[in-house]
Amino acid sequence: MKIFETEQDLVREKKAIEKFAEMKSFKFQKLDKLDIDYKIFDADGSHVGYAEVKGRIRFMRDAYPLPVSVAKIVKLLAKRTDCWLIWACDDGIIYGDPKDLVGEIKWGGMTPRPGSYNDLELMAYYHKQKAIRYVRY
Repeated sequence: MKIFETEQDLVREKKAIEKFAEMKSFKFQKLDKLDIDYKIFDADGSHVGYAEVKGRIRFMRDAYPLPVSVAKIVKLLAKRTDCWLIWACDDGIIYGDPKDLVGEIKWGGMTPRPGSYNDLELMAYYHKQKAIRYVRY
């Protein structure tokens, strides 16, 4: 399986998880490339949940609807603990608990790239709503 994340994508992701962790007084651990992105711990080191970070290369005001693969949501919720979806925008993060979000499900994704199996897939798209929070960098 070919992984398409660039170094720039990983830098954006790390900046977002660092902001989220700082804001919540959490710690985090990067997981395997084929798993959810991060395992989340409280300040004492106790496991509290998981987070999936999605790159959104635009400013927060232009980020909606927020896209995420339904497969990623299922994988996140299957962990059976607290979880967060985080979108890493140019000027901050947008985040929410997927159990609280209401979205639209449809076939979508990105223009298919050679060697990719997941560019077109079942996607969730979230519009602005009360359960979505944001914070600037």
